[in-house]
Amino acid sequence: MDFKEVIFKADKVIIKEVKNFNIKQILECGQCFRWEKISDTNYIIVAYSKVIEVVQNDDEVTILNTNEEDFKKIWIKYFDLETDYSTIKLELAKDEILKKSVQYGYGIRILNQDSFEMLISFIVSARNSIPSIMKTIKKMSEQWGNEIEYKGKKYHTFPTPNAIKEASLEEIQGTGASFRSKYIISTIERVNGAIELKEDMVLNPDKYNFTEETRPEILDYDLEYIKNLNDDSCHIALQKFMGVGAKVADCIMLFSMGKHSSFPVDVWIKRAMIHFYVAPDVTLPKMRIFARNKFGSLSGLAQQYLFYYARENNIKV
Repeated sequence: MDFKEVIFKADKVIIKEVKNFNIKQILECGQCFRWEKISDTNYIIVAYSKVIEVVQNDDEVTILNTNEEDFKKIWIKYFDLETDYSTIKLELAKDEILKKSVQYGYGIRILNQDSFEMLISFIVSARNSIPSIMKTIKKMSEQWGNEIEYKGKKYHTFPTPNAIKEASLEEIQGTGASFRSKYIISTIERVNGAIELKEDMVLNPDKYNFTEETRPEILDYDLEYIKNLNDDSCHIALQKFMGVGAKVADCIMLFSMGKHSSFPVDVWIKRAMIHFYVAPDVTLPKMRIFARNKFGSLSGLAQQYLFYYARENNIKV
């Protein structure tokens, strides 16, 4: 546990003596797109069909607009509060090169987010800036998500697969998804196809009698099935979705499937890896392999520290 005590009030939760937690670093390290910044220590977040406000005062973190049930069911896992980041940081800091990045991003934590939301969000992220990604995701949520009001302001949940299943290509393009729109339409269709077949299998089990060899292909797009695969199989399975390459698959795995050996390589990580570790002509797949061999099961954490350090310090090659 990376905290000492939790106090539950009627409409808020106060976490005392929190370690390895900096809300700015957590939200601004490229893993999350549904937040609104009030200040460096105060953010509003939309996740899991809820709106919360997080206020940090040194090692005390207050989550507003929530309760004990939601904290135990959603937020303790969302913020990965049961993981001991002190031990992780000590291990990663054994690498003298990475040590500086770990110290700089001391309060980063990996968020455990919704798999469908991450799948769509990181398809949108391809060759895109964070402000543009956030804008597109917000438009999708406004059009197909549910409205929630907090402090007199309207927010919208990210749409479920069923809520967005009737969206047309033109409507998705209208959110600013651009060339990625056809990938998103295809992904929505496949995720819903898997969900619908699974539901029918429960209702009508006698209709289905197949082996692993004759298993319907649509079930390959079942996100729960993919999540339960081992890391390498998960990485391969996610790339069956249109618009999901190695980097996007790594992001989905890391931020919603608990696969901490993932090492997404984007422009900032490429710069950081060349700056610290490898020659400029090393390919992105080889950078990924190098990092996974070097950092093992903690590769995803190493990636987040490097990403934040590189972007905040505007590292150039």
